[in-house]
Amino acid sequence: MSQEGLPVHKITINDADMQQLLNDVWSNEFAPVKLELGGKQYEARLRIRGGHTRNYQKKSYEIHYGQGQILHWNAEFDDPSMIRNALSFHFFNKIQVPAPRTRHIWLEWNGQPHGVYLEIESVDRKFFLRRGIGSRSLIYAVNDNANFSLIDEDTEQRKVSLFSGYRLMRGNNYTRLRLVRFIRGINRPPKWPLRVYLARRLDVRNYLKWLAGAVLTGNYDGFEQNYALYEHRASGKYRIIPWDYEGTWGRNCYGKVCSSGLVSIRGYNTLTSKVLAYRACRILYRNLLRRLLAGKFTWTAIKPAVTAMYAKLTPAIQDDFTRKWPFETFQQEPELIRNYIKERRAIIRAELRTWTE
Repeated sequence: MSQEGLPVHKITINDADMQQLLNDVWSNEFAPVKLELGGKQYEARLRIRGGHTRNYQKKSYEIHYGQGQILHWNAEFDDPSMIRNALSFHFFNKIQVPAPRTRHIWLEWNGQPHGVYLEIESVDRKFFLRRGIGSRSLIYAVNDNANFSLIDEDTEQRKVSLFSGYRLMRGNNYTRLRLVRFIRGINRPPKWPLRVYLARRLDVRNYLKWLAGAVLTGNYDGFEQNYALYEHRASGKYRIIPWDYEGTWGRNCYGKVCSSGLVSIRGYNTLTSKVLAYRACRILYRNLLRRLLAGKFTWTAIKPAVTAMYAKLTPAIQDDFTRKWPFETFQQEPELIRNYIKERRAIIRAELRTWTE
């Protein structure tokens, strides 16, 4: 443990390898490093990860070591609280949508302090094994073409491939083909028996819980990317897992304070619109939102997690010279999150009262 009270992880990398990473921050090539965790040393590989954050002075990283073990270290550079991802995944787990585990760490880089990071569990085969979930595939949604539509948002033309926007992490060509068929199936003409098809290929309850989580936390970027799909082994149905929830709880993915009403109660993407086209699904979803408003999505329910994270983080943030936000802003963030929850609850309640069809 460090003097800041967080677990200390250490990276040793030679200058030439580090410079190679920095020469092309958009490359996904790995560099060899030495990794120290809990006093044990490992030979490891490290790469820069993320989207727009790759251009930031403080990078985020993906580390592979041991027997297929993977860690994600997020700088959370745009989030002055450093807890929005962690708090969001905590909330998803509370509403029974499996989400990555997280913890804050203190990183040393070639013997020098590198500041506070959020360590995020990788969504991979071991993610499912730890939870006793049977899965036969895993697909990452990596850009906004993962919107379940036939149309490319950039070109406004039919997509060259319906697998565009996705990255196959586990499976084979039939895995790709099944997802392409699923996307094509949900976009067939109205006479197609879509409700039966959705019931057979999509875990609707899991999807609606995920939708509620994204809507309540306010992740505008979470509907057309930043999620993972897997096929549940026993049922053969698609289920969904959240990923990258830094832009939530009252700030967007660039750290700007945003309206608590930014995200529609009905969410976004083609699959969501298809599911909510059915009255039974709308009723199920609205009842789910009401239950969450009555219990888990309240400041009383969420405050203990915020308090616990801040108790561990505060001494380290005071010593972290790598942050772009002043310490005073960090201290004010719990109040901003509390206000967001209050405003978001009022917005959702008002929309539920008018959404009766």
